[in-house]
Amino acid sequence: MSLAIICASHNDAILNDNLARSPIIAEGTAPLHLERGAPSAAVAYNRAIDATGAEIMVFAHHDVYLPRGWDALLSRRLRELEAVDPNWALYGPFGVGLDASHIGPVWSSSIGLIVGRVPTAPAKVQSYDEMVIVMRRAAGLRFDEALPGWHMYGTDIVTTARTAGLHAYAGALPTIHNDRYHDHLRGDFVQAYTAMRQKWRAQLPLRTPIIKISKSGLHLYKNRWQDYRSETFRANMSVGISHAPEYLASLCGWSDLSASA
Repeated sequence: MSLAIICASHNDAILNDNLARSPIIAEGTAPLHLERGAPSAAVAYNRAIDATGAEIMVFAHHDVYLPRGWDALLSRRLRELEAVDPNWALYGPFGVGLDASHIGPVWSSSIGLIVGRVPTAPAKVQSYDEMVIVMRRAAGLRFDEALPGWHMYGTDIVTTARTAGLHAYAGALPTIHNDRYHDHLRGDFVQAYTAMRQKWRAQLPLRTPIIKISKSGLHLYKNRWQDYRSETFRANMSVGISHAPEYLASLCGWSDLSASA
C-alpha cells in the first residue's frame, strides 16, 4: 500500500511544530506533499491528487500530529475495512455517523478533550472533521472547486461519495489535533454553510461535526447564539497550542500505537 500525506499549509511554524514532527513524516516513512497559496481546500487537494500517485492519500491539517505507529495502525484499520467493503472510498479518525453520533477517538486542544466514541468495527459516516481525511485513489473522487474556502469540504466529499454509491467510514485511529480555540463561526463558515445548503438541498439534513445543515438554515443562527452564550466556558476548556504534540499524545496514552497495529 503506497501512502502520501497531503497538507495545504500557510504557516511553517504550525506545520513544523505539529504535522512535520509526526514520525511517519520526520523519519521518512511516507512523503509529505505540501500545497501553498491555493484559494480553497478543494483546489489545493485536487492539485495534490494530480501531483501524487499514492494509492492511499491522507489529507491532513498542519496542526495535526500523527503518533508513532499511526501508519501501521492505519494499515490494520484499512485491512479490516476492506474485509467488509473492498470498494470503500473514504476513511477518517473522526466523523459523524449516520445516526449522528461522533466517531473517534481524537484529542482536540481547542476543547481540551478526547472526542468521539470508539467503534469496534468501521462505522459509516455522513461527514468528517477535516483535520484528517483518508481517500482511496481508486475511488476516483475529487473535491468540488465550486465550494468556497476551507470549511465543509469534509461533509461535501462524503456526500459526493454516498450519492455515487460509495461509502465513507471512521474508526479507531487515535490522532492529535493541536488546534487553537475558535470563539465563534465567522463569515467564511457562513459562506460555506450557504453553499452546502444550496448544493445538497435534496439530501438535507446533513450533520457536520459542528453544525446541522438544514433546509431552513435556522441551525446556523442557533449555533451562533449558542457560541456567543458559551464563549467563556469554551475558552476555559481550551488548553492552548503551546504543548508539544508528543506530550499530548503521551497524556492520551498514544505515544506509540504500534502495539495496537
